[in-house]
Amino acid sequence: MNPIRRHEMIMEVLLNQKDVTVNELSDKLQVTGKTIREDLSKLEEQGLIMRVHGGAVLAQSDQFGILPSKNPLDKYSDEKTEIAQLALAHIAEDDIIALDGGSTTLEIARRLDNIPLTVITNDVYIISELVQKDRIRLVVPGGYRVRNMLAGPEAVSYVQKLNIEKAFLSATAVHIEHGLSIYTGDFIDFKQALVSTARTVFAVCDHHKFGHTALRTFASLQEVDVLLTDSGLAQETVEQFRKAGVNIECG
Repeated sequence: MNPIRRHEMIMEVLLNQKDVTVNELSDKLQVTGKTIREDLSKLEEQGLIMRVHGGAVLAQSDQFGILPSKNPLDKYSDEKTEIAQLALAHIAEDDIIALDGGSTTLEIARRLDNIPLTVITNDVYIISELVQKDRIRLVVPGGYRVRNMLAGPEAVSYVQKLNIEKAFLSATAVHIEHGLSIYTGDFIDFKQALVSTARTVFAVCDHHKFGHTALRTFASLQEVDVLLTDSGLAQETVEQFRKAGVNIECG
């Protein structure tokens, strides 16, 4: 098993149980404790985990784009509201839009008026939210469920055949060199399909995610048409991104 896949599996375990021991990971991944400790050190360097005696815990459990089963919008709710309001200003009646899985895109869904609109989404929370709005045409790609999101080649193939006008994507981290990244490969292909298919690509990321890098980049900043964030982003960071040619809007 290559290191990247091991790192993904370690993060999967941590996301499900919040903490894990070296021995548990060694048994699960069938590698030595030395290899696991080296993996944990690398993940800690990236700010994804924190080492504790005999194992590790998640560093920022709310930042990975996978929502908890209860109160998924509790953390940074003000920031999510600001970003959602910015996004709504870009959405008009009869648009065909995609809402990627995530807490900020869920806030967009909650604030959408019940207007004629087509929404493609792979997030079961967003599906649950929009199914109540009968004027919105809800399109759900196929695939298998990974916690609150649908993934797999069926979803990717389906999305690639659609005429999506605007896609709103979430990310674990936003970096001026490494672009938009997430911690697991399960959703890479789906996100990249949205990026390549949509006429206009919006990234919706709160200011806490800036300056960080997760395991896998799914889009460069040059592939993003508009980066939407909240008013908490430092002005010097805003200017840095704009000088790099990024169209960034703050709440």
